[in-house]
Amino acid sequence: MKIGYIRVSTQEQNTIRQEILMERLGVDDLYIDRASGKNAQRPELQKMMEYVRKGDTVIVESISRFARNTRDLLELVERLTGKGVEFISQKEAIDTTTPTGKFMLTVFGAVAELEREYILQRQREGIAAAKGQGRYKGRKPIEPPGLDMVIRRWRAGELTAAEAMRKLDLSPSTFYRKAKRFAG
Repeated sequence: MKIGYIRVSTQEQNTIRQEILMERLGVDDLYIDRASGKNAQRPELQKMMEYVRKGDTVIVESISRFARNTRDLLELVERLTGKGVEFISQKEAIDTTTPTGKFMLTVFGAVAELEREYILQRQREGIAAAKGQGRYKGRKPIEPPGLDMVIRRWRAGELTAAEAMRKLDLSPSTFYRKAKRFAG
């Protein structure tokens, strides 16, 4: 089977371009993640890695859609190879069934990682410049309605921490950080 994997970084980004490519390539099954590629802990990627079996081919539009660093890329491809699954990156024309394809995979993986580092560096430089000009204030703090009341009830023992987090729709780290700063 031909298995397609698509990734975009955010919920707002469009997958249509990649979906059209997969349809043109005759992909039988498709997995789509809307998540950062900074690590391999993506739900659809994990499902796909579990699903594929010997003789399948995993097709991606480009290496950067599959992995953002060389280590993850090589580990994922090694897992696929161990299962007898071929990996093809359309943009870079990489086919891991050949020694040249394996070599090119490593080279392009390193280039994709370098590109990601350049993006992050430019982002940091842009933020620093904007801060210097007083135009960047950072992310607005999360202040859910009723925060003070829920924290008071939690401290009084009327709510468990889990109930308080659920009511406020906060992660544990955010909840405890806010509770620590809350003077009561």
